[in-house]
Amino acid sequence: MRTIIFIGLGFAICLSQPLIAAPTTSSLSAKQLLDACSQFSQAEMHQCLNEKEAESLNALQLAEKNVVRILSNWDEDDKYIHLSKTAFAISRKEFAKYRRAQCEFSASLSGGGAGGAYQMGLLSCAAELNNRRAEQLHHAVINLPLK
Repeated sequence: MRTIIFIGLGFAICLSQPLIAAPTTSSLSAKQLLDACSQFSQAEMHQCLNEKEAESLNALQLAEKNVVRILSNWDEDDKYIHLSKTAFAISRKEFAKYRRAQCEFSASLSGGGAGGAYQMGLLSCAAELNNRRAEQLHHAVINLPLK
């Protein structure tokens, strides 16, 4: 009977912990993203990259919400939770600046490339960086002890 109670208690504890979603997208490089969409016409390729960038942004936003949720449930003093949330807010803003600057640089390397090479470079770069950032955030908080 004790075993059943302990199993039930363990099960209840597991269910009370917030689920930590793992990133669902893989971190393909910008080149791999371009290659994945290259089978299409120019217009379809642009649409494919738009979709990849939108998916990556969605994954990043989900990861950011997850970080805030986990920090809010972190089994730590409120002082440190507040410090971490403040640092995370700064990190989010700085990442957005970095992404913008890095992707401008990366896309500029298309030179006088044909068609929408510059725009496709921006999209593939942003998708890569968003996916990588989502993975970083996931790994940063995955092992925090929760209340």
